[in-house]
Amino acid sequence: MKIYTKTGDAGASDLYTMERREKDDATFDALGDVDECNVAVGIAREFCVEEKNGLAEELAEIQSRLLDVGSRVATPLTTSEARAAARAAFSEAHVEMLERRIDAMSEELPALTSFLLVSGGRASVFLHQARVVCRRAERRCVPLVRRGECPDVVRVYLNRLSDYMFTAARYAAMKAGRAEEPYKKAADSMMLRRLRDPLARRFDAPVLESEALFTRKAGEEITTQLYNFVDKGDRRVALRPELTPSFARLILQQGKSLALPAKWFAIGQCWRYERMTRGRRREHYQWNMDIVGVSGIEAEAELLAAITTFFKRVGVTSADVGIKVSSRKLLQEVLTRYGIGSDAFAPVCVVVDKIEKLPREKIEDELRELGVAEGAIEGILAATQMRTVEELEALIGPDAEAVKDLKQLFAYADAYGYRDWLVFDACVVRGLAYYTGIVFEGFDRSGELRAICGGGRYDMLLGALGGENQPMVGFGFGDAVIVELLKDKGLMPDFSRGDTQDLVFPLSESLRPAAMRVAASLRESGRTVDLVLEDKKAKWAFKQAERIGAERVILLGEKEWEAGNVRVKDLATREEVDVKIDDLK
Repeated sequence: MKIYTKTGDAGASDLYTMERREKDDATFDALGDVDECNVAVGIAREFCVEEKNGLAEELAEIQSRLLDVGSRVATPLTTSEARAAARAAFSEAHVEMLERRIDAMSEELPALTSFLLVSGGRASVFLHQARVVCRRAERRCVPLVRRGECPDVVRVYLNRLSDYMFTAARYAAMKAGRAEEPYKKAADSMMLRRLRDPLARRFDAPVLESEALFTRKAGEEITTQLYNFVDKGDRRVALRPELTPSFARLILQQGKSLALPAKWFAIGQCWRYERMTRGRRREHYQWNMDIVGVSGIEAEAELLAAITTFFKRVGVTSADVGIKVSSRKLLQEVLTRYGIGSDAFAPVCVVVDKIEKLPREKIEDELRELGVAEGAIEGILAATQMRTVEELEALIGPDAEAVKDLKQLFAYADAYGYRDWLVFDACVVRGLAYYTGIVFEGFDRSGELRAICGGGRYDMLLGALGGENQPMVGFGFGDAVIVELLKDKGLMPDFSRGDTQDLVFPLSESLRPAAMRVAASLRESGRTVDLVLEDKKAKWAFKQAERIGAERVILLGEKEWEAGNVRVKDLATREEVDVKIDDLK
């Protein structure tokens, strides 16, 4: 028997019932995609055989059922005789079989917490390929079901089959010993954007600054981590490693026109050349908040309230995270007792900041290199071992500024309700030289991660930059460590959906003005709306809706619009309903 018959050369073909239709009929579109889905399943099955993951047999069963789906699609209910329709019947038991297999595989798989990248070995990626073809086949069957030509069980089966393919792809990756690769947003700082303090005024600054802005009074460590170079104007410039110096320059530019006190925040990219480890990246986003013009400890207390509020909003508790607090004035008092001059203060602070990271012998060696006497070294290390304010008070007296500041801070913490987050730790001095008073540092109580955030008072920074000093307090909160912590705790917020709620799509160019009116009306009602601006096919629009995480697609068709309706498709439930234009919201 010859493969070719030439009966379709004129652009028409026969259905299963011998009814003849044009090849661009919607029925043949659906048949073609069901057939392509079957091929995709067959390719995936071959790789499953190679990998011996136990899926090959049931995939063969699915291929047979897809042939049955094709028979059902090719037998339109509207034009077929009862005997032909009965012969092509498709049972709901096939849907139930898929659901049982999905449930069984899901019990062995880890909980799904984010979108996944297609990966996991050849069987897994080709099962994903079968999934996307299956979803297209489902979409092709929707108009046939709407017209009454195809029973809804076919659409439901294809919908469930795409779920099966997704689950099977994960299962194949697990059987292959491959870890799942989660989707990551362009910047994890989306979390910080959503949870910032809404009362603070936002500032921004150039990512490329004069190198001197960061080397002047910054301290040794950060100057060795700069991405710096000489530009074409023979100027030494650097990518910003932090935001505080840029903020200080902004305050200087504001001068007397700045109304005080002022609370400002920024979220921006920063760069530091350092060894990459868990929670440490050479490029990261950082949330900064600063208060200018408040000389009292009230400013520190307010900033710590912002930090603890953020932690609470993402589900982190004081059992998970603590905030170490101390004062630079403590170390200054100790150094003064041992006759160590102010020039040595900043370098000594840099060394003390490493106490919990380096062996004691190494700390002692670095202090000796700075010219610190043996007695002073012992005194410095003894002071850093204090763990209560009472011990500090016994050492330097109740009238010392460091003691008064810390007692006041703990009292304010009681008032705010975050006292249980705070821990006095004399080792905390922060590595940057511009700090002058209270300093603080967020830490993981389990000890698995590096510092989460940190900050303090820097009343002398403006003077170091050539301006008039102002009382200033601030903190920096990078996205790298907090993301690792939230992942460890299973608390990572769901950013799988974007901000767009509706995608408005006119099915013809003549309806574009109408689509513009619909989009404008939805926006006025408070919804976030994307309007398809070019002449695109429906397939593209649905793919775009999924890409942007839209909740609904608003379809404008000629018949529906003439009847005063639009068609609304809920992308979560896959349900479509006609809605009166005036009722759309």
